[in-house]
Amino acid sequence: MSYIAFFLTSDVKKFLIRLWKFCKRLILALVILQLIYIILLKWVNPPITLTQLSSLLEGNGLKRDYVGSEKISPNAGLAVIASEDQLFADHNGFDWKSIQKAIEKNQKKKNRIVGASTISQQTAKNVFLWQQRSWLRKGMEVYFTFMIEWIWGKERILEVYLNVSEMGRGIFGIEAAARHYFKKPAAQLTRTEAAMIASSLPNPIKYTVKPRSRYVAVRYPWVLQQMNNLEGDPDIQKIITGKKE
Repeated sequence: MSYIAFFLTSDVKKFLIRLWKFCKRLILALVILQLIYIILLKWVNPPITLTQLSSLLEGNGLKRDYVGSEKISPNAGLAVIASEDQLFADHNGFDWKSIQKAIEKNQKKKNRIVGASTISQQTAKNVFLWQQRSWLRKGMEVYFTFMIEWIWGKERILEVYLNVSEMGRGIFGIEAAARHYFKKPAAQLTRTEAAMIASSLPNPIKYTVKPRSRYVAVRYPWVLQQMNNLEGDPDIQKIITGKKE
């Protein structure tokens, strides 16, 4: 019996060693593949995201039309920066002060969750991950945020954000939103129209642009005011227009 047990143990060890080597090769291959994918997306638009796929499977449809930054009104970029992440031009992907404030608020009111995601974090989540909150997703979000900040840069991050973000039930991207709500291409969006769309982004299914929800009606004038305050910033102008001052 001891002789058989010895060989069984030996076989198990060999199997575990082979399994470990296979796992290491698999992990290395996955790391290389995702890095290649991130690099490709610097120039190529995402074929589909998990959020878009979920919209299809849930019967909400999928309206989208990816367009380059030259076909997006600077008003749209300025509006989402004013609404979602006013320090976008200055941070490295994370607004640490806002994150700390959100943590403190969540500790005081544990039945409510306050977020502090930057445009970079939202882009990482929208392109590579899923929407449901979890520590696993947040950890992966940190990794992908660092990677796109390093590889893509601010202008590409904003362009992708404007193309993949959900802006209504089954409506993804600024081009589809502009045509659905205002019957015009994204290049022709006015400041007010862009501010309305940006105001819906915290929850575009609940905070509707048309019919205009109370939240959007109250928020978009504030977004317009913030746009006025931020548009003179040369760093923001470079990002939204692609031109140096």
